[in-house]
Amino acid sequence: MTTLSPFHLAIPVSDLEQTCDFYERILGCVRGRDSESWVDLDFMGHQVVLHRVSDKPAEEFETRPVDGEQVPVPHFGVVLNWEAFEALAERLVARGVDFLIAPTTRFEDRAGEQRTFFLRDPSGNHLEFKTFRDPSMLFSTDRQSYD
Repeated sequence: MTTLSPFHLAIPVSDLEQTCDFYERILGCVRGRDSESWVDLDFMGHQVVLHRVSDKPAEEFETRPVDGEQVPVPHFGVVLNWEAFEALAERLVARGVDFLIAPTTRFEDRAGEQRTFFLRDPSGNHLEFKTFRDPSMLFSTDRQSYD
């Protein structure tokens, strides 16, 4: 796998302070630049910007089936190494965080085996954290592994 460049993602939030607190206190993100209407965060080496919007978060969201789970769409997240994923999952469990989808293993004992969990931030944005048993499978095109 080549060295990846950090991504930049701007997301809408209805309560800037509450949502920023979630990313900083719960996920451990570090605040960068900010203003009264937006906050830059270091999201595990990537730049996520929280932009205050006037709309309330959507209570309903669409899902799609993936390996027996109903995965929210849209969502974003980050792929961690196995040890970092397990440490984060353990920390969140210890803090009593409510998971949308609790830490689970997908495609067990198959190519593409991965661990994943989903969270929903206070503004209704869905986040996925995942790790691969074999990191080279991140962009695998082996469809038989997933069907």
